[in-house]
Amino acid sequence: MKKEKDKEWVDYYDQVNILDELLEEPVEFSLGEKLRRDILSRKRKRKLQNVTIKIDPLQVQAIRKLATTKSIPYQTLIRHWLSEEIKKELNLLK
Repeated sequence: MKKEKDKEWVDYYDQVNILDELLEEPVEFSLGEKLRRDILSRKRKRKLQNVTIKIDPLQVQAIRKLATTKSIPYQTLIRHWLSEEIKKELNLLK
């Protein structure tokens, strides 16, 4: 029962912009044109910054297995996914 309820929340948040709900008004996000071009063209210097996030241990295990099948480190896979999603979002904002 709990897993079904969790799945409902996951589906809900995948489809809804939570910031719109929190602020009860549309949220506008924009980057400077030069920064947006640099990100999309991958011209930014690759100075990596450590971040800390909490992830379900089962998800970490799944990510590690996926990375192993692709023969890349799991953190590289996560960075790749984040990069791709950022590019998708930026292209939507054009």
